Amino acid sequence: MKMNQKKVVIILLVLVACAALVAITVYRSGSDAQKVLTTKVAREDLSSIVSGTGQITPKTYVNVGALVMGRVTHLYAKEGARVTKGEVVATIESTPQSSAVDAQKATIASSQKDIAADIAAEKAAEAKIQTEQADLEQKKFDYLRAQQLYKDQLIAKQDFDLKKAAYDTDVATLAQDQAALVQAQAQTASARSKFTSNVATLRGDADQLDRTISIAPFDGIVTNEPVREGETVVPGIQNTEGSTLMTLADMSVITAEVKVDETDISGVKVGQPADVTVDALPDKVFKGHVTEVGDQALLRSTGVSTSTSTSGTEEAKDFKVVVTLDNPAPELRPGLSATAKITTAHKDNVVAIPLQALTMNVPGSGKKKNVHKVNVSLPNDPKPQPVQGVFVMRKEGRKLRAVFVAVQTGITGTSDIEVTGGLQPGDEIITGPYRVLRILKDNAVVKRDTSPTTETSTSTS
Repeated sequence: MKMNQKKVVIILLVLVACAALVAITVYRSGSDAQKVLTTKVAREDLSSIVSGTGQITPKTYVNVGALVMGRVTHLYAKEGARVTKGEVVATIESTPQSSAVDAQKATIASSQKDIAADIAAEKAAEAKIQTEQADLEQKKFDYLRAQQLYKDQLIAKQDFDLKKAAYDTDVATLAQDQAALVQAQAQTASARSKFTSNVATLRGDADQLDRTISIAPFDGIVTNEPVREGETVVPGIQNTEGSTLMTLADMSVITAEVKVDETDISGVKVGQPADVTVDALPDKVFKGHVTEVGDQALLRSTGVSTSTSTSGTEEAKDFKVVVTLDNPAPELRPGLSATAKITTAHKDNVVAIPLQALTMNVPGSGKKKNVHKVNVSLPNDPKPQPVQGVFVMRKEGRKLRAVFVAVQTGITGTSDIEVTGGLQPGDEIITGPYRVLRILKDNAVVKRDTSPTTETSTSTS
């Protein structure tokens, strides 16, 4: 009886020892495993977004400049005011121009009277010629009759000579009157030429007078007014001090002019949709589309084109992209800071993974080598190169291993990236932490880290 009890005790001790040995083995094997965060591969709609910052600008704007020198007498539109096409927005003193116009009008009126007098003289000369022609016709008949009578010796030589002299006198008088008519016509033509010249001069004087009145060329808003009433302005080069009265912007077509980093510009194309947010209107998102993509790189520090920059230093560069807003709001103003998020690509229902899961590694880097195999390295043998891929969780008995799988990728979203080959929906992949991913080897033993604290701190970092 005692022997049986001793055997039972011995068996129990052996079982406890075996259990302890198994527990120690499992614990030791588990203690070597790296804690990792995982997620499941799934399908989702993915959009590739490129962001750029800049400001709101009108598509069309104009600097209304001074066209004549003078003192600003009135500014009818203040900065921020809306004006309509054809509206008078400013006037400059116009006394010299107005006087010139009045004087020229008087000159034209005098020229018109001169033309009327010359025309009357011309008509009088024409009437006189007609009278002289009738009288000459009569004198001609008298002369021819006297010539025949004298030939027939029916009249004296003295009577014939009187008829001939009267005829010759009328011929000379008619020639004189015809010359006077030509002179009157020339005077009329000269008066008309002077009148035409005076009208042209009046047109120039009136244009100078009109230049003292500034008219809005289109419907818009006054965005800048660098002068005040009473100041003297001069015509000159655009944007020089004292030559610009105000700046008008056509706010019917509004754009966001932003700068996009040189690493992202290759994906930006005309026609792509964009969401524009304005710092001054944080609760609104304006839909738009890309209408212009710059082809010249701009230095980020100065905004100067690299083709015109004389600096030889290398620095970050941007490209100008213009986004036209589809439905601009009335409260938008030129110069407001804006951010444009341009959708360069979009795909529905694609296999996607978090960006942080993607890493570079060498397949088979963690597998044990055969110690009995003699490794002979040839001088020209290429070393394995890292490839792009992810670590997939694979179960091997009681262990979980991180198996490195090379993947092919497509478009990149805000936090996810499309996978076009190498993974299937439902695969469990390792997403972090980064300090583990960067040193993790292929086929390494891992275990899931389900600690909320660790997961939160990792995502935050």
